[in-house]
Amino acid sequence: MGTISRQLGVHHDAINRVLSQAGILKAERSQRASLIDDYLPFVLKTLEQYPLLCASRLYAMVKERGYTGGPDHFRHLIAEHRPRKIPEAFQRLKTLQGEQAQVDCGHFGHLTIGQARRPLMAFVMVLSWNRQIFLRFYLNQQMANFLRGHEAAFECWQGLPKVRAPDLGEFTLIPV
Repeated sequence: MGTISRQLGVHHDAINRVLSQAGILKAERSQRASLIDDYLPFVLKTLEQYPLLCASRLYAMVKERGYTGGPDHFRHLIAEHRPRKIPEAFQRLKTLQGEQAQVDCGHFGHLTIGQARRPLMAFVMVLSWNRQIFLRFYLNQQMANFLRGHEAAFECWQGLPKVRAPDLGEFTLIPV
């Protein structure tokens, strides 16, 4: 744990959290008997059937079956047994100030203008270094509006694309 923490320059608690999310458990400690042991098969079966069931409802169900422990301790124990989503790995991009921007478009429903129903589209460009966002809405997703969005973002940031990385869909910006 300490070696990974030092090599990545990340706090050991973050390493513990990521490893536990990936299903890699810490070194085993001796197991002591717990109040929940007799009810664990019921709890696991219930969580398998209803994975989003809240701990307070599950506590009430187990309490009806004779569990004598408190709700806080029960909630803590259930957190260890609750099914977890499979984590996705990613690596944060590190860029220089104003170097790269990422572009995307999004659909935001429809507008009624007169008797015409038009789609509301958003052009979004985000600077990778400081996550500054440029947003502009258009009434369609035609290439002309896509290019207008680029021009408006470059004018706002006083920069333009130098290199396009085709595999990432990103631009490198240089000052004008």
